Amino acid sequence: MRQGGGGGDGVSPGNVPVCYYGAGGRVSATLERRVRAAEVLLRCAACGLAVLAAALLGADRQSRTFFSIQKVARYTDMQSLVILVIASGMVACYSLLQGARCLVSIIRGGILLSRPLAWAIFSCDQVMAYVIIGAVAVAMEAALLGKTGEVEFQWMKTCELYQRFCTQAGGGVACAVAASATMVGVALVSAFNLFRLYGHGKGSSK
Repeated sequence: MRQGGGGGDGVSPGNVPVCYYGAGGRVSATLERRVRAAEVLLRCAACGLAVLAAALLGADRQSRTFFSIQKVARYTDMQSLVILVIASGMVACYSLLQGARCLVSIIRGGILLSRPLAWAIFSCDQVMAYVIIGAVAVAMEAALLGKTGEVEFQWMKTCELYQRFCTQAGGGVACAVAASATMVGVALVSAFNLFRLYGHGKGSSK
């Protein structure tokens, strides 16, 4: 951020402080603070929700006895849930690291001005958002089959046999859905942080 008097790109309108990005690109200090706060909150929320989703699914199990044979239902019995646990773990770790980076940047008062770094963050955010959304979509389809069954393929309604397992798994999937929504928000914020570096304001050369 730089302010000055005497015209040019360094002059703030009135008494409103202005942050400068790229060739004449301008973002108000108030908007900058709001964007940073939103990014930290979204990344922390994504981390917490992803951890909760992985914990609920990873600890989910229920045993039933059929004709003196005990059968234990675990998340590992469904490949889609295994993928969702892995994806949730990846999102949680990534969000934790990026959240720490954002906090350090706020404490130091730094501003993201490096276009290569902005592109790297934007790309990683996009990849993580797609990963968790894809895993959630697969898990929801499997959960629906477990709930309703499939008469044509003679697939049983397994949730009628393992109600507690399905209830906890549903909670884990719901947390993963919320985590995917927050990652979409994170991707939008990182897109804003990137493309504002290419903005042009008054006084920039064309």
